Amino acid sequence: MFEKILIANRGEIACRVIKTARRMGIKTVAVYSEADAHARHVRMADEAVLIGPATAKESYLVIERIIEAAKSTGAQAIHPGYGFLSENEAFCHACDAAGIVFIGPPVSAIHAMGSKSEAKKLMEAAGVPLTPGYHGDDQDPALLASEAEVIGYPVLIKAAAGGGGKGMRLVERAEDFADALASCKREAASSFGDDHVLVEKYVLKPRHIEIQVFGDTHGNYAYLFERDCSVQRRHQKVLEEAPAPGMTPERRAAMGQAAVEAARAVGYVGAGTVEFIASPDGSFYFMEMNTRLQVEHPVTEMITGLDLVEWQLRVASGEPLPLNQSQLKIHGHALEARIYAEDPDKGFLPATGTLVHLSPPVEGLHVRVDTGVEEGDAISPHYDPMIAKLIVWDETREGALARMLQALAEYRVVGVANNIGFLSRLVACSAFSNADLDTGLIERERDELFPEARPVPDEVWTVAALAELLREAERATSDARHHVEPDSPWHARDGWRMNAAASRTLLFRHGETEQAVGVDYRSGGFRLTVDGRAIEARGQMDARGQLRVDLDGRRMDATVVAASEKRHVFLAGHAWPLTRIDPLQHSGEGGGAEGGLVAPMPGKVIALLAEAGVTVAKGAPLLILEAMKMEHTITAPSAGVLKAHRFAVGDQVGDGEELVEFEVSAS
Repeated sequence: MFEKILIANRGEIACRVIKTARRMGIKTVAVYSEADAHARHVRMADEAVLIGPATAKESYLVIERIIEAAKSTGAQAIHPGYGFLSENEAFCHACDAAGIVFIGPPVSAIHAMGSKSEAKKLMEAAGVPLTPGYHGDDQDPALLASEAEVIGYPVLIKAAAGGGGKGMRLVERAEDFADALASCKREAASSFGDDHVLVEKYVLKPRHIEIQVFGDTHGNYAYLFERDCSVQRRHQKVLEEAPAPGMTPERRAAMGQAAVEAARAVGYVGAGTVEFIASPDGSFYFMEMNTRLQVEHPVTEMITGLDLVEWQLRVASGEPLPLNQSQLKIHGHALEARIYAEDPDKGFLPATGTLVHLSPPVEGLHVRVDTGVEEGDAISPHYDPMIAKLIVWDETREGALARMLQALAEYRVVGVANNIGFLSRLVACSAFSNADLDTGLIERERDELFPEARPVPDEVWTVAALAELLREAERATSDARHHVEPDSPWHARDGWRMNAAASRTLLFRHGETEQAVGVDYRSGGFRLTVDGRAIEARGQMDARGQLRVDLDGRRMDATVVAASEKRHVFLAGHAWPLTRIDPLQHSGEGGGAEGGLVAPMPGKVIALLAEAGVTVAKGAPLLILEAMKMEHTITAPSAGVLKAHRFAVGDQVGDGEELVEFEVSAS
């Protein structure tokens, strides 16, 4: 077994590999960019080596620097994680040339599966079922368009070297094909350095089911059952589960055997995933093989009781597979939710910022949290905006669903927009809970998943006010301890007034709604009035903002996190961002200009879609901004005139910078 390994990655997966290596007594070396100098994976590893500036192409994708880091630290092997160089042939070659073990498949297998089109040719020869489509080398746009007509719409354009949902476009009409192709090729070239695409029939109501396979250097193969990854947005997975709901033993065996044959066809070694599209009639088609560990591997670990990173390390060191096929069993059901810094209400736009408050649910037998960040860390624009993977397990799917809803309700994130509320609605929606799954679930259940904003409940205003009062009292007590007269009655925050009632008003805002909360001081508590309704309130709060609240004799738990003027209220499984209004400043606030077309995050302008001087309709695409490895189309907020573009193609823009001069049409 290895004594020391280097992890050529960052974030959650680097931390995940370090945990297993430490348990096995293996020393670890982290690599990091300048932006990650204080990152969690750097703090966790035994050693760490700086490999370059923040951008991945100048650090995590520079093969020579990673090889040199391994040599200088005496690492015997390199674990590539997922993403970055994990499926890069040149990197695997470089490891071989340097005499360093690549913890993954041989370069021949990476080469065979690296191109989706070439892989499909190989799978066809191996007898693995394929989706109808065009996988040829001729990339003439006219030819691709004609092939799409032959295949029949809807079709899917996919980057041949792609992965992670990038470089993929669903096209439902012939007139949309050219624009979708151009966008797909741009994103493919940016993400993978290769704009080669293939065109496939889009299976209606498809399920995305993948098989975890393993091979060793002794010719042994096994499949560790399936994962259902059908719930996706922008072709990227959101929820994963194992085993797949409704999977029969016969179909599982057929898909598992097909996956093993795919692995055997390329002489595969290590952990790999064979992905299939499954249709409602039970047929399934090979989609691609990922020659690495998958993001969603924890659900397989939870139902098998195995550590797949340990299996990777053992196989890479020359050991045979720890178990054979007949020894592998499924126990229970597991779900994984990807917690992202993104705004679902804005098209899942990635978010950046500092994690001012981060409190995950307590881990144990039923709950697991894999993360690469801690409170105080930043979600930067340079890398994937994942905060964590939340994994739950129970004996049944129904039990796992309940565990997931509870765990999501306990998650507390402040500082960046996030998808926790959306995930809670997704897990609870009837389609998902009843296992009516396909890759279009989020779109077809949009009304349930993106409901109209509801009014803030009175309890939220009340809890926010109670937290404010308790926080004031705690500050006063703390100040008194450091005062020359700590017992002076003037330190008290009990509302005492001479010959007058002890009362005041607190002001809060949520969106466009402002709310006054009347406060009358009572012995041991307060009478809080919201819209004429008086509530007797008392409670205790700790330094993390966790409250034990009593409202009119009804006890409940809540969390209120103060961040500048914001008050984030977590109550009954929901999060409510409020603003505390200072009456002395409020009267002077200005409204400012509305609807400014500004960059939602740092990025690069890659296309201008409308000419200066033209009149455009509301929602018309104006330009494309590339940020966090994704394309984001900036659209007109209303009908108006695009006066001028402020940036040219190729320009870098900062968060909040004005992108265009736009004049709203008179109504």
